[in-house]
Amino acid sequence: MAQPQATFQEGRLQLSGCWRRSALRPTPEEALQGVPLGQGATLPLQADGLEEWDTSLLIFLDTLQNLAQRRGVTLDLSALPEGLQTLRKLQEQGRKNPPQEAKATSPHSFLARWGTATLDTLRLFLDLLQFVGELLMALGRLLTGRGAMRREDLHRQLCACGPSALPIIALISFLMGLVLAFVGSIPLKWFQAQPYVASLVGIGMLRLMSPVMVGIVMAGRTSAAYAAELGTMKANEELDAFQTQGISLMDFLVMPRFLAMSLMLPLLCLFADVVSILGGMVVAILDLGLTAHAYWNTLVSTTRINDLVVGVVTCAILGVLDALCGCYQGMRCGRNAAAVGRATTSAVVYSIVCIVIATSLITVITVVLKY
Repeated sequence: MAQPQATFQEGRLQLSGCWRRSALRPTPEEALQGVPLGQGATLPLQADGLEEWDTSLLIFLDTLQNLAQRRGVTLDLSALPEGLQTLRKLQEQGRKNPPQEAKATSPHSFLARWGTATLDTLRLFLDLLQFVGELLMALGRLLTGRGAMRREDLHRQLCACGPSALPIIALISFLMGLVLAFVGSIPLKWFQAQPYVASLVGIGMLRLMSPVMVGIVMAGRTSAAYAAELGTMKANEELDAFQTQGISLMDFLVMPRFLAMSLMLPLLCLFADVVSILGGMVVAILDLGLTAHAYWNTLVSTTRINDLVVGVVTCAILGVLDALCGCYQGMRCGRNAAAVGRATTSAVVYSIVCIVIATSLITVITVVLKY
């Protein structure tokens, strides 16, 4: 690569060579040697022989222009490459509008803070409503055979939500049934009503504890994974690449995860019911002296099918909420590592809050309806 040069030829200042920071460049004074001085004179600048350059050339031109103006010469920079022209415009704009120092602001009033929080909440609600609407439209396209979801993606997500979660669900369900039976057996012994420990475990786990436990476990296990996966894809600009190629993010990324979570949680709830009942049976046999037959007969005679239906329906609703929280936080994530961490945490927190609210509402509704 040729050395950078600035030579005055035929009434023009010719720039040539490779203008890099590491190269030995001429000074502005050397470049203006031989240039006729005179008030109002114009010096055209030619850059046909320019090979490579960086911002050091911009600094050189700025210094050269200031020196030429002091000597009564005006530089004509219209023949510069387009990239240099753009940088010079940005430089001029920065000079005209310098960054202003941040002014110390007084703390907002109580009403202003509440108003800001209300507006932020309203924007969040509208954004969530838009996300749910887009998801429903994608579900409608899927049901009418116009969806772009791939079956292999759904199968992979089903495996991640279902079989992969069985060990942790089995462990927690067994221990929950065990603990509930141990705690319930204390007052039951006072009234010599030990056989009804089966009723306590059956109604408590089938109706409430199993759905809530499965929902919370899947919120920390799968909903957080959804937020982390989608958030990382957004930080790496993979979502932008999908959109550029005309691929629907709802159909391709959100729908398989939403369907997998919504379909698998009721099945996991049934599995948790069975395992928790077995945990209660262990306590009934080893601590209360009951037989497996007596435990089963009490369970069947005192537990209604309604208890099982309420639990399964509750878990299906919790699955929808878990999937929405995880996918929403991932799709609305920022573009850096810290934002991915915040999205993952928010997915778990929002999922648990939604689980508590939904479970409370369902419990109140079923009690009022006496179901």
